[in-house]
Amino acid sequence: MTPSARVQAAIEVLDAMAGGLAAEQALTRWARGARYAGSKDRAAVRDHVFSVLRRKRSCAALGGGENGRALMLGHVRAEKTDPETIFTGEGHAPVTLTAQERDAGATPEEAESRDLPDWLWARFKDSLGEEDAAAAAEALRHRAPVCLRHNPRMKSAAEVMDMMEQDGIVARPVSTVRGAFLVTEGARRVAQSAAFRDGHVELQDASSQAAMAVLPDPAGGRVLDYCAGGGGKVLALAGWHEGAWFAHDAAPERMRDLPARADRAKVRVSRLEPGDVAQAAPFDIVLCDVPCSGSGTWRRTPEAKWALTPGRLDQLGALQWEILVQAQALVRPGGYLAYTTCSVLTEENERQVSRFETAHPDWARQDTRRWPISEIGDGFFLALLRKPE
Repeated sequence: MTPSARVQAAIEVLDAMAGGLAAEQALTRWARGARYAGSKDRAAVRDHVFSVLRRKRSCAALGGGENGRALMLGHVRAEKTDPETIFTGEGHAPVTLTAQERDAGATPEEAESRDLPDWLWARFKDSLGEEDAAAAAEALRHRAPVCLRHNPRMKSAAEVMDMMEQDGIVARPVSTVRGAFLVTEGARRVAQSAAFRDGHVELQDASSQAAMAVLPDPAGGRVLDYCAGGGGKVLALAGWHEGAWFAHDAAPERMRDLPARADRAKVRVSRLEPGDVAQAAPFDIVLCDVPCSGSGTWRRTPEAKWALTPGRLDQLGALQWEILVQAQALVRPGGYLAYTTCSVLTEENERQVSRFETAHPDWARQDTRRWPISEIGDGFFLALLRKPE
């Protein structure tokens, strides 16, 4: 496919999304109907689509509209490419620009230039201050890094890096996060690599790994990942410590891959159904990686940035509080409750912790940390609270 044909394919995918399909669904449907497209073509079209989704407001401003064609026109202009060289109408290229399209478009301003809804840009500034909010918003306009977590129960870090290099993957250790690798080449090969297949590495953001490193060593104690999802965080803890590991999720189907992942990692994690958690308590550490806006991860899931509403954020806040109330009862006296989000918003982070401290004044806060959206990791928050003896 030519560069112009790839732009036209991205236009079609974006239009399919406007019709109600999620990005992955629209991309899959396009790929099934485009048997002529090679792997590099599919990757290029995907990159176009996700780049536009990360920068949807500014692309719409520059392109003068919100349909697929206008968004891609805005994207081409943002990339400092002459649209006339792409919109040629030749072969499978987009048809030539109309006079109206040539004249359309304006320089994005304020929240538009930050690629955030107006109300969210205000929340970012309230949560981070204007300078850090601007840095976070800018980071969300770009592709996320690919990080791996080394499993120290098996080969050394150097041996694992050699394994990956044989599969065309180049990675370097993240100096500030124990056991983390930043992939610099061959990220799309990770899932098919021997190092991944045999459990030497797992895909996990460096900020998430750093947060798990803050938690106390359970020293053989009992640890519950209360909102486990796929189980990445409990597997990270089990890789570095000895303990009895438990995982729970309100939607147990999210944990369906956990047994296979645990087997690969050479650890044992017991899954608990919702009705079994209270009977299995108490635990030395209960980790609550609560459902949240995901605002620290929108480089990876840019659709979520545009789907979030103030009402949905309020719903998430109520759910976070409900989980905290449930989880604190599962902690043994003297044990720890860890509250984490992948959000940069104060109402999901510090305000929830302050509310918990007001309701439970005998608990002691041991630590509070934020990790910014950066070249090595997503935005992440951790608060560690200790239950009275």
